[in-house]
Amino acid sequence: MVPFFRPTFLLVFALSALAPWGQGIAQQQQPIRGFPEDALAERARLEAILRETPDTARLREYMSVMTEEPHHAGSPGSRAVADYALGKFREWGLDAEIEEFEALMPMPTTRRVELLSPGSYVARLEEPVIPEDKDSDDEGQLPTYNAYSADGDVTGELVFVNYGVPEDYEQLERMGIDVRGKIVIAKYGRSWRGIKPKVAAEHGALACIIYSDPEDDGYYVEDAYPKGPMRPEMGAQRGSVMDMPVHPGDPLTPGWGAKRGERKLDRSEARTLVPIPVLPMSYGDARPLLEALGGEVAPNDDWKGALPITYHVGPGPAQVRVHLEFDWQVRPLYDVVVRIPGAIDEDQWVIHGNHHDAWVNGANDPISGAVALMETARSFSELLKTGWRPRRTMIFALWDGEEWGLLGSTEWAEHHREDLTGKAVVYFNTDAYSRGVVSGAGSHSLESFVREVARDLEHPESGKSGLEAWLARLLEDAQSAEDSAKTIERGARLGALGSGSDYTVFIDHLNVASLNLGYGGGQPAGVYHSVYDSYAHYTKFMDPGFVFGKSQAGGIGMALLRMLDAPLLPFSFSDAARTYGEYVDEIEELAAKELGEDRLDLRAVRSAVNRLAAAGEAFDAAAEVVTSRGSRWMDGKRDELQSVNREIFLAERDLGNPEGLPRREWFRHSIYAPGFYTGYGVKTMPGIREAVEQGDLTEAAQQAVMVTNAINRMAARVEHITQELSGL
Repeated sequence: MVPFFRPTFLLVFALSALAPWGQGIAQQQQPIRGFPEDALAERARLEAILRETPDTARLREYMSVMTEEPHHAGSPGSRAVADYALGKFREWGLDAEIEEFEALMPMPTTRRVELLSPGSYVARLEEPVIPEDKDSDDEGQLPTYNAYSADGDVTGELVFVNYGVPEDYEQLERMGIDVRGKIVIAKYGRSWRGIKPKVAAEHGALACIIYSDPEDDGYYVEDAYPKGPMRPEMGAQRGSVMDMPVHPGDPLTPGWGAKRGERKLDRSEARTLVPIPVLPMSYGDARPLLEALGGEVAPNDDWKGALPITYHVGPGPAQVRVHLEFDWQVRPLYDVVVRIPGAIDEDQWVIHGNHHDAWVNGANDPISGAVALMETARSFSELLKTGWRPRRTMIFALWDGEEWGLLGSTEWAEHHREDLTGKAVVYFNTDAYSRGVVSGAGSHSLESFVREVARDLEHPESGKSGLEAWLARLLEDAQSAEDSAKTIERGARLGALGSGSDYTVFIDHLNVASLNLGYGGGQPAGVYHSVYDSYAHYTKFMDPGFVFGKSQAGGIGMALLRMLDAPLLPFSFSDAARTYGEYVDEIEELAAKELGEDRLDLRAVRSAVNRLAAAGEAFDAAAEVVTSRGSRWMDGKRDELQSVNREIFLAERDLGNPEGLPRREWFRHSIYAPGFYTGYGVKTMPGIREAVEQGDLTEAAQQAVMVTNAINRMAARVEHITQELSGL
């Protein structure tokens, strides 16, 4: 589900494989958080196995098989891909099973868009075959449509709404343009696609068309496919428009796992279904509609795309009809789950997931990430042959239904809520990857852990360390000398998680510490969610030699191994406090701007952050003393450390609020959430921040109390953990 333009400026480190890993052992003599010094040589030996085992030929083979046919969720193709992965895991001697769920997944039966006047045009709504790509002619391709659109047959004047986000409607209001009773057409980009029909419906529009402008992912960026990697004229972006900022997962089972026979809401009760028809369109189909528009010329360059036309806003004189109908059925989901039991702390789980369902063949999204996960799992099977056993339990998962709205991961996690609440240590997520550098975001208590992983890795092309590659990319993206100086001063910092991939249920709902990782940013590609996201496209443009796939598989394996085996879990609450303090600074500045003379008092929030910072520093000092005593001493304190480690990973739960955020109770994390009108994009300290943005001082003050209490809970737990460590 992660879009091709994944923001590389959020990147936090470069996970990569050392090839031939020449400097790995030397580098790993540096301290590793959570391990005593006398364990480092053994760490280097084990990690080398995980990084050297992934094989580019195997990655290519898996991708060739798994992308051979379309495999959208709810289809036989999805089951076939799940069965293939299951067979591989079992072939490697791993304990694997398919866990089946189900969800509402409507399929299109009628799709028609036509220009009635001036002139006439019937949209093709098809992606033509490209002779150079055999998969572009596969049977069973899912038509171009937006999942969870409403049924409807409506006619109205057309209005161009730029990217269709709230500020665009504010601009239209200033121009005196009202979209009530109209059909709107918006560009893809600038926000998650589901926000566009949501905002259009709130403004009274009858229907929403979303098209891909070549300025964003077509010939304006690079040559179009097959000559180049970008979206061709008739390429269209499928995708879900479920209102995921309310909740992801099956619309009919919010908050509980969608097993066969479980209770379901009536469709009329579902809160995440779009109330108006919405359909995606290529720029080839959109151009005749846009050319028929009159009215004012688009107000500025931001509103104008790269089509060779004058962009008018309307309304009219273009009259457009949109007719959509769907087959609303509950269909199966197939999650593939692998377990390697822990030898010591079996009830502490480290989880790594990537989805396997695609809108069509899905070579980049998601099979690139799925095959890398498979090679990571195979590498662990090789490690098991040496006699090694993980301290904690390792779970690998290939989720189904991610593209529709994070269905498979959400239903699995909701179904296993009790176990995950008490046992899940960290959830590691990957999605699509391509060559470049790794982007990532996650729980800020894992920031030091991430920096150390980056320190001990090497970028497969540049030869730089992960940290050097990361910093070089950030400096390339800097817009000024001042930005560069700030980048150097800040160093490697985690971004914050919003939504858009399978980590959402873990961090936002269950409040499990999470990381989202994956290579990208080195090669733009405009074939996202189209039939052209194929094996031929991927192996020509995205990672031809699969060297980044080997790197991703090995680097993620190393990160997992450290989390699995650390005698003291490598969390850092001082890192978290530093970031939370920055969020308070941002909100204070925002409040001064938005609320004017109305003062929002955040002193209690800041006091809680300061308390956490002090507790985090004390914890760091106590942890250093404990690990300095060596492996034999730590082994002798195994039972005590088991209890301490449980308290460490439960600290993320303290940031949760059982009541959830205002108007969307499913989202329970007090520090991170997708914005109500951003979809994927994160809002930090979301309850306070969004209330300030809405000018609601009363709600902002209430949410400040909630955030204060959450951070104080975490600080109190960290203080208790430090006492326990000091008592050892």
